[in-house]
Amino acid sequence: MADSKISIYPLLAVNFIGTFGLSLVLPFLIFLVERFGGNAIIYGLTASMYPVFQLVGGPLLGRWSDTYGRKKVLLLSQIGTFISWIIFLAAMIIPVTKIIDVRSGMLGTFVLTVPLLLIFIARAFDGITGGNVSVANAYLADITSDKDRSSVYGKLSVSTNLGFIFGPALAGILSVTVYGEILPVIAAVMIAFAGILMIAYLIPESSKHALHPGPHIQGIKEARPGMKEVNSAISIKPGFLELMKMEGIFGILLIYFLIFMAYNVFYAAFPVHAANNLKWNSASLGIYFSLLSLLLVVVEGPVLTWISKRYSDASLLTLGSVILGFNFVLLVYGTDLLTYVALFFFALGNGLMWPSLMSMLSKTTKKEYQGAVQGISTSFTSLASIIGLIAGGFMFSLFDAGTFLIVASMIFGVFLLSFKLRYSKKEDQQKD
Repeated sequence: MADSKISIYPLLAVNFIGTFGLSLVLPFLIFLVERFGGNAIIYGLTASMYPVFQLVGGPLLGRWSDTYGRKKVLLLSQIGTFISWIIFLAAMIIPVTKIIDVRSGMLGTFVLTVPLLLIFIARAFDGITGGNVSVANAYLADITSDKDRSSVYGKLSVSTNLGFIFGPALAGILSVTVYGEILPVIAAVMIAFAGILMIAYLIPESSKHALHPGPHIQGIKEARPGMKEVNSAISIKPGFLELMKMEGIFGILLIYFLIFMAYNVFYAAFPVHAANNLKWNSASLGIYFSLLSLLLVVVEGPVLTWISKRYSDASLLTLGSVILGFNFVLLVYGTDLLTYVALFFFALGNGLMWPSLMSMLSKTTKKEYQGAVQGISTSFTSLASIIGLIAGGFMFSLFDAGTFLIVASMIFGVFLLSFKLRYSKKEDQQKD
């Protein structure tokens, strides 16, 4: 049963702090990489470090949260983020010392320097301890009821988007001071430390998380009644294949994968499209993405709260995927007007679809396996991010704006899969 006595707002604040700190550095990361000796390909590899290592860390931290509690793992994850920013800050301070010159037909020409290596390590360390999202999702599932789940995940998305609105704006203000880019990095360190304090003092543990005893352990106890009572608490943690066989889990995670791959192909291709075809500059891109985040806050806040009380999660997933897919079709035509019209469809489609999908996953998963399943979902999204970031650039070089039709086809694939989920839900209701 959900614990309604625990407020969700400290957790939302921690989520905001995480995205706010990350977005402080993202606007000028490409310039840092180039200054320290890297090139565009090295920048792409740097960006992929986080999802690559989160692929390993996400499921592990999710399982730990089932066993040891959400708060402890959230705190561990936030400490990892703090340490990663300390390493990043060190890269900004130490001298640029060359390690090796690289001339490769595949990776191009670049210089591997000590600061560049530290940035790689910082992003990797943050990734492997990056269980914040999956554990936060499991935490919210612990403390909210099914009927409120969709609107609560909408608020979680709002806190994320608020971080991406204010982070780049503050970075722009701080980076024009005499201290340059080092000041936003110091701010990221301080914000990460504030997150540690908030988790430690404002977020209570959500519930007990001991898994239920496994069936064959129970059988042994029945066969040998003389065994000590403590054996009844021994639990068998389900493996990856067992979790995938749980009703409805694989279908939802497949949708997760398609959505994140589509998003990352878009985020890799759209800046090139904006620069080459729309003739935008970095300021125009910044305005566009800030406006997108602002619209998402509106949709995932009051709009989703109102509409989720009237329509099911599955219906909102279906509707949102159609609207989102139409957004990518509009981008193919390459005019400023249609690009901004598409922005509205992007915010509305994603704002209805994504929180509803997170809600469906939490409702489909048994309470005692929330952390494990949310951790696996992080691995699915991390793998999709890696593939999407790498493939997006290659696709745009081959198909130009036609890349967005491929992205649209992925989202329309989500639309088709949503019908299967709706059909499964109806079958379950009939059985009940």
